[in-house]
Amino acid sequence: MARTGRVSKEQSDLNRESIISTSSEMFREKGLDGVSLKDIMSAAGLTHGGFYGHFASKDALETAACERAFEEASVQAKAHEIANFAQLVEHYLSPVHRDSPANGCPVAALATDIQRKGPEKPVHQAYVSGVRDMAEQIKKLQDSATADDIEDKHLMQFALMTGALMLARATRGDDISERFLKAAKAALLDKDKIR
Repeated sequence: MARTGRVSKEQSDLNRESIISTSSEMFREKGLDGVSLKDIMSAAGLTHGGFYGHFASKDALETAACERAFEEASVQAKAHEIANFAQLVEHYLSPVHRDSPANGCPVAALATDIQRKGPEKPVHQAYVSGVRDMAEQIKKLQDSATADDIEDKHLMQFALMTGALMLARATRGDDISERFLKAAKAALLDKDKIR
């Protein structure tokens, strides 16, 4: 019996996963508007025409890719055996993480794109949900809270980490890039207090 051009359900599911995984990396590296659907489909090894068999729109793909990026960030934290706040800071503010936006933190990689999308877009809601989850994970990694700690200290720490990473990526190639990482690390870990 001759085969038709139809793809099996299993292959279709694999293709969808490939599109999500590929776009998740490409969006983090080049931005939500920095890659076309054609670029994504080509990188996934698929034809551009097949996109709409998997997603209704680029907005739908952006949302799925954003959710995947946050899932991967959680898996990576476990893979790096990050068990406390100091380990998180050391990993997050490392040159390796700075130089790997495609596989790195979606908060820093997508922040400017998300703010331009607007709160009515589904990707905005996916991003906010991911940020809230990551903030809670940071809070859980704290050694202990004391009575004189500022309220939402974990949010301040999260903001310092992501801001330092964004600036270090934007200035990569200049010595100030490394200095952003070191200064934020010192402030967050109370090492060699910055005055």
